[in-house]
Amino acid sequence: MEPVVAIINPGSTSTRLALWSAGGEIESCTLSSSINCAEIESWLRPLIVNHHLAGIMGRGGLLKPVPAGVYAVNDTMLEDLRSQKYGRHASNQGGLLAAELGAVLGVPAWIADPVTSDEFIPAARVSGVPGIERSSRGHFLSIKATANKLCAQLDLDIKTARLVIAHLGGGISVAAVDGGKIIDVNDALLGMGPFSPQRAGALPLRKLLDLAYTTERVRLEEILGKESGLTGYLGTDDLIEIERRIAAGDEQAELIVNAMVYQIAKEIGSMSTALSQPPQAIGITGGLARSALLMEKLQPRIEWLARTLVFPGENEMEALAAAAFRVLSGDESVKNYAEMVGYDG
Repeated sequence: MEPVVAIINPGSTSTRLALWSAGGEIESCTLSSSINCAEIESWLRPLIVNHHLAGIMGRGGLLKPVPAGVYAVNDTMLEDLRSQKYGRHASNQGGLLAAELGAVLGVPAWIADPVTSDEFIPAARVSGVPGIERSSRGHFLSIKATANKLCAQLDLDIKTARLVIAHLGGGISVAAVDGGKIIDVNDALLGMGPFSPQRAGALPLRKLLDLAYTTERVRLEEILGKESGLTGYLGTDDLIEIERRIAAGDEQAELIVNAMVYQIAKEIGSMSTALSQPPQAIGITGGLARSALLMEKLQPRIEWLARTLVFPGENEMEALAAAAFRVLSGDESVKNYAEMVGYDG
């Protein structure tokens, strides 16, 4: 029978499920964010009657800093996910649900390219303040998948390619990818890079200190992580709505979108200099890459740096499936999370 893999991708408002073969998606659905293993099993069992279920792939959550790749879900990982030792995020459920379902069905459970993957070069960790290190946090699943697509399309060898990949979504990650490794990336959650539909990005320190000393810590994180960027300036993170406002002559909306594009372009330029030589290509992906207006504004600013290709959408399910089938084909080895030595960032 044809081997297939089940994919579990939890988000803040819903959980996406899918069954994939090497040839593509067989079936998918979206359920509530509070889904449990029994509900997933109920959806999955009728679909695998005529297939060989080879494994469960969950989205990687907030874990200790480890090299990117595919990891077996083991007790050490489950303990870190349950305790939320490295942070609270919906993606933490990916490994937990994959392990529970894998145990029920008797198949291995994996995660791939967690958001705390760490392949930084030493210089990228230095912040400028002793005792504060730059952390590697970003959309690694999307970035790695886009890097592979870019190389395949341009006939580049991922092991030697020099790329800049920008994931543009609710958060924005811009990464320098050298030889397949993400050697630098802005912290897409808090503190670095361009502002996004919801997040503040890098800020002037003096003004940030003023805000910090007049705002409680929990509230400050809400402001910087969920209520800034397009949301803070324009009252919405819906780019379609913002584009309508721009078309209707809203000058403030156009200014803010132009500023976001400006900051994204600056970050792409910055990451280009993190590479040992000029980038061979730039890849743009994520939900915002679907916006023709945004791409029309961004591409002319960066195309002089390197050939630029756009891969619209997050493509997370495809990326998780591809990682699983690289393991099944022997093209990639499964890593042991418990054996990885990272830093606590």
